[in-house]
Amino acid sequence: MNGFKKIVVLAGLLAATNAMAEVENYKIDNAHSFANFSIRHVASKLSGTFSDVTGNLKIDRDNLANSSVDAKISLLSVNTSLAKRDEHIKKEEYLDVGHFADMQFVSTKVLASKNANESVITGKLTLHGVTKELTFPFKVLGYANDPWGGYRTGIEAKTNLKASDFGFTWAAKAGGPVGDDLEVTLLIEGVKTN
Repeated sequence: MNGFKKIVVLAGLLAATNAMAEVENYKIDNAHSFANFSIRHVASKLSGTFSDVTGNLKIDRDNLANSSVDAKISLLSVNTSLAKRDEHIKKEEYLDVGHFADMQFVSTKVLASKNANESVITGKLTLHGVTKELTFPFKVLGYANDPWGGYRTGIEAKTNLKASDFGFTWAAKAGGPVGDDLEVTLLIEGVKTN
């Protein structure tokens, strides 16, 4: 009976080890990851990107519900293709990077999905000192070996934010030159670490 119990315990440990091994860890490559945005400017739209994205992804390919993300975006990296405008955007009147240099998203839940490459993620976004819960769809674009001996994954996600929800007063001004609605596209590339 003792021998049988040992076999059962060993089998359980092996199963648990295999289950844990299914979750792959990736470090976000900030040289190949971007948070792109567009927002109304007067009667048109302005687009730009935040190019400094860091953090970690955990992906379970067999069950995306076991996946998670913890990502930080430096607002200092804003780029709208005009340096003078970028410096203006960083000022207290707009992003106020002197007080709030980063935004961070930490997932709390990923929905189980029948599609192995698409799901919906929920988490907390902290921006401008305000934390809000967001839910939005994402897509795993694929997995591949890179030219430098590493292994990578790519993620794409899209969401919409209201700047006024995060305390940006410029967004609440009726008829102001800059709108309240932000369209955000996240293009994240991760390098496997396990």
